[in-house]
Amino acid sequence: MTAREEELRSGLGRYLSARWNAATTVEAVSRIPGGASRETWKCQAAIGDTWRGLIVRIDPETSLIDTDRATEYRAIEAAFNAGLPAPEPLFLEHELEWLGRPFSITTEVTGCQSSPDGIPEAHRERLGRRKWQLLGQIARLDPVALGLGEVMPATSVEACALEQVDYWAGVIADDEMHPSPVAEAAVRWLRRHPPPPAQKLSLVHGDYRTGNYLYTPDGDIKAILDWEMAHIGDPLEDLAWSMDPLWSWPNCDLAGRLLPHGEAIASWEQASGLKADPEALRWWQVFASVKGIGIWISSSEDFHNGASKDPILAMAGWLVGDRQEQILVDYLSPHSTHRFYRVTP
Repeated sequence: MTAREEELRSGLGRYLSARWNAATTVEAVSRIPGGASRETWKCQAAIGDTWRGLIVRIDPETSLIDTDRATEYRAIEAAFNAGLPAPEPLFLEHELEWLGRPFSITTEVTGCQSSPDGIPEAHRERLGRRKWQLLGQIARLDPVALGLGEVMPATSVEACALEQVDYWAGVIADDEMHPSPVAEAAVRWLRRHPPPPAQKLSLVHGDYRTGNYLYTPDGDIKAILDWEMAHIGDPLEDLAWSMDPLWSWPNCDLAGRLLPHGEAIASWEQASGLKADPEALRWWQVFASVKGIGIWISSSEDFHNGASKDPILAMAGWLVGDRQEQILVDYLSPHSTHRFYRVTP
């Protein structure tokens, strides 16, 4: 066991003993690789002979994206209480005395995987339909009724789209280490061609994509993960992000490497009760790539300036950022070869 693992084992044992008011043993502490907005660890905790798996999300010293742990935790809590597949939330802790940084704890969801690689053809289609049905169910939720208005900024159906543009344009301007002409051109296009008002305000997951859910070998999704970018907004934002070509690169024929784009949209529409207007969705597709570029630029800046030497930040800023720019150029080009995503400037 490393010094860091022992530190977490001891701190979590003390913390859980205090919260559960019973002596708690913590073992098998290990870090889950990947992820760049939180340190994610798993462990086994026991009161007496009863063991349960836990997932601990700890604020990093620096992050690929700046997010609030309370927003993430409350979004998971709202989804779990609404009956959606999400890890059961247990504790949100802001004090530093236990692990040295703030953290949250949820139950571990076992017997699942996150990558769709190698899934049998029959189960792939089932997984795809389930993926976009669940996204439609998220779109049905009323975030204010769920109490999320207390932790998420207020917005309106008219303003939510350009508010997101302003936010991510600001991230790009603040963190870029060299000019980003493709992203800047896209931001100008987005502002010149605002979409219609949102059909409703929904809970937007913010990062609903391949790799951010856990599913069983037969294609049943058991947990939606990584809610750190959750906010209130237009549900088309999530739909566009979920189908971004980056998640199926280099073969973009299947959304998220699972379903033809039309089938994914149809599943979402049926579950959400909403319509994916083609022009509005294309606006959000362009926005999704701007947002992606903002994330990759931010990660590059952190790595370059030494705030973190996590290789995932360098890879995202270099390789993934380059791919995202290629996608954005294709979106905006009048000569795009990708008919479904073609956008007229």
